[in-house]
Amino acid sequence: MAEATLALRKVRLITAVKTPYQADGKIDLEAFDKLVEHQIANGVEGLIIGGTTGEGHLLSLEERIGLVSHSKAKFGGRIYIVGNTGSNHTAAAVHATEKGFAAGMDAALLINPYYGKTSDSGIVMHLEAALKFGPAFIYNVPGRTGQDIKPEVIMKIKDHPHFIGVKECMGNERIKELSDQGICCWSGNDDQMHQSRHKCGAVGVISVTSNVVPGLVKRLMTQEDEELNAKLGPLYKWLFTDPNPIGVNTMLMMLGAAKPIFRLPYTFVPRDRRLAGLELVKSIGLEHCPAFGELKALEDAEFQHVVA
Repeated sequence: MAEATLALRKVRLITAVKTPYQADGKIDLEAFDKLVEHQIANGVEGLIIGGTTGEGHLLSLEERIGLVSHSKAKFGGRIYIVGNTGSNHTAAAVHATEKGFAAGMDAALLINPYYGKTSDSGIVMHLEAALKFGPAFIYNVPGRTGQDIKPEVIMKIKDHPHFIGVKECMGNERIKELSDQGICCWSGNDDQMHQSRHKCGAVGVISVTSNVVPGLVKRLMTQEDEELNAKLGPLYKWLFTDPNPIGVNTMLMMLGAAKPIFRLPYTFVPRDRRLAGLELVKSIGLEHCPAFGELKALEDAEFQHVVA
């Protein structure tokens, strides 16, 4: 097994980091860098660049690889850089993964073919085509892809030298099933991550919530704390009431960590829930959040929408 693969199997907390934008629709690297510094200061060990939360599906390949390259140059050695280079199109996944490793990423995040679903053997061949370039997490999220990567499929690739493990969204029963067979798993469901980690054998979590309270999520991954997990329960619910990443985008904008600019088709959380969200983070403690500006709910008219 490759040394880099083994090292990545020990990582407890990886944040699916947000991609912030400027008024012209380009990536706001200044805001991104400030957010990443806050992640590092609070014990986050890795970042998913251009994942679902980071809107990789709304970024061009050049933007995704450029952000990987920027992140590695700026933060390499301080935090693992994991590029979302998966695709439903095998050739596109292969091309992006090869370019991502050339740009310096430490690992890839690969997904099974969505929309154009294939057979179990086709999933294996699709994943193996991109696994050859370097360490990779496999992302199983049937709620988005429409197709489960079943345990028997994972078992067919588990001995690949670049297979790190699975970001698993099928719940704790599946995580326990895989973990019991020696497969490293990271919870893909923040509301289940504490139980996943301490009761079901998960190594850790690939988290959305850790954009907002990274240090607290790190605590949940390193020690059992039912009281803290319960305290964060309303935040999990708030962040995922709308399809991700609408909630975390809006929250980071209200905290001043990102300009209030959305790439369509995403838009903002309604004002009544924005006000409730502000009270929520105040009750948790703003000292835990990337509160870089004036904390405010923002008016609807303050949000901007861009296409690219």
